[in-house]
Amino acid sequence: MAETYKNYIDGKWAAAKSGKSFENRNPANRNDLIGHFPASGLDDVDQAVGAAKRALPSWRLVPAPKRGEILYRVGELLLRRKEELARIMTREMGKILKESRGDVQEAIDTAFYTGGEGRRLFGETTPSELPDKFAMSVRLPVGVCALITPWNFPLAIPAWKLFPALLCGNTVVLKPAEDTPHSAVKFFEVLEEAGVPPGVANLIHGTGEEAGSALVRHPNVQLVSFTGSTAVGREIAALCGQSLKRVSLEMGGKNAQIVMEDADLNLALEGALWGAFGTTGQRCSATSRLILHRDIKKDFTARLVGHAEKIKIGDGGDETVEMGPLINEAAREKAHRYVQIGKEQGAKLLTGGTMTEEKRWMDGYFYPPTIFDQVRPNMRIAQEEIFGPVLSVIEAGSFEEAVEIVNGTKYGLSSSIYTRDVGRAFRAMREIEAGITYINGPTIGAEVHLPFGGVKETGNGHREAGTTVYDIFSEWKSVYVDFSGKLQKAQIDT
Repeated sequence: MAETYKNYIDGKWAAAKSGKSFENRNPANRNDLIGHFPASGLDDVDQAVGAAKRALPSWRLVPAPKRGEILYRVGELLLRRKEELARIMTREMGKILKESRGDVQEAIDTAFYTGGEGRRLFGETTPSELPDKFAMSVRLPVGVCALITPWNFPLAIPAWKLFPALLCGNTVVLKPAEDTPHSAVKFFEVLEEAGVPPGVANLIHGTGEEAGSALVRHPNVQLVSFTGSTAVGREIAALCGQSLKRVSLEMGGKNAQIVMEDADLNLALEGALWGAFGTTGQRCSATSRLILHRDIKKDFTARLVGHAEKIKIGDGGDETVEMGPLINEAAREKAHRYVQIGKEQGAKLLTGGTMTEEKRWMDGYFYPPTIFDQVRPNMRIAQEEIFGPVLSVIEAGSFEEAVEIVNGTKYGLSSSIYTRDVGRAFRAMREIEAGITYINGPTIGAEVHLPFGGVKETGNGHREAGTTVYDIFSEWKSVYVDFSGKLQKAQIDT
């Protein structure tokens, strides 16, 4: 029988107070039941937030370097359990083992990087304008943080949020996506073993409508960090605005790769295939638009289609498989619906675009690599986020036109250009409206020590990873020490 899992609240594993649960199944094989997980509601959220609130006064006083040492232990445990966690992840959300190992590695890298920042939570000292007066700024924790994470990176994204939140002295409640609760349970087993004190990190399972909404609305939550769709992010921002909660949003993308006529076409081809079909296109930074210079478009497109049709699809647990399933039936139906929209609007389907009917794939949510040609920049398949293996090829006659096409959506997360012209490369860095620009690389592949996030409707201005993440999870305080022994009036006694 499949195992029944629990929430993690105040250092203890607990079932939902309602007794309700939900199933979690393998998207590559719907007959494979992974387990039952708590369908949490307001009572469970209230218990978790209460535990985080009680733990805050003592945790915030633990010296930051000591908090960092706990994160080092988390990193060591993740490293030790890397293969186990990768296989759990692949079974739960479908991506191939190589990618799942990379997901765990990103969490490992984040643990070690963040642990080191425990000795670098720098403030500033600056001269005062008055004599015998000292001026400085310091970082302080925000309070109880609600972390709401997606299913496509079930270890890396929780790590991106939870580690810096803890390092800054906050306590947290994590609500993972209901498609990947098993990975979250294993993550919290690691946190517990590493010595994270009871109440400092709490785990609540459940739906966004129930557990997620209750967490966002809870009056004792001071900060909400969300990664997911723009539509849901907008709702969260509105709710947080009503109560003046701090909110960090990382949302959708409609990322584009430009290939100019002078590019290394073999390199660009590899980048396009990896960017479009890695993680079955289920990344916020996936390549969904391929903008090709007209001089190389015909030949490049033919090669692209030929390689895409050879991608081996199947269960990600098979080391020979190159692309796994979509996360669930709704995701597959969405991808197929956009294929129909593309055809209706006049785009030419070159390959894919069919519900997979091979017997060996019938029990999973598989969809083939799909490529459209003759796509106009204003078509819906070139404007709206599909979150699946659907790539739109768009022709451009010049560098300027290509950049205009890249910038012509409401999103601005990641971008890429392949060219040997250094001038074009630097103009692309300056002119492309995106939080990330790759030169001669695909649109995916973030590193934990650089800021991650986007512009326009991709986010609300915050950046995760790097040192910028500490501006999300800490408050700035200015401190003045006057040792003159008399009243000094700034701007008046100068």
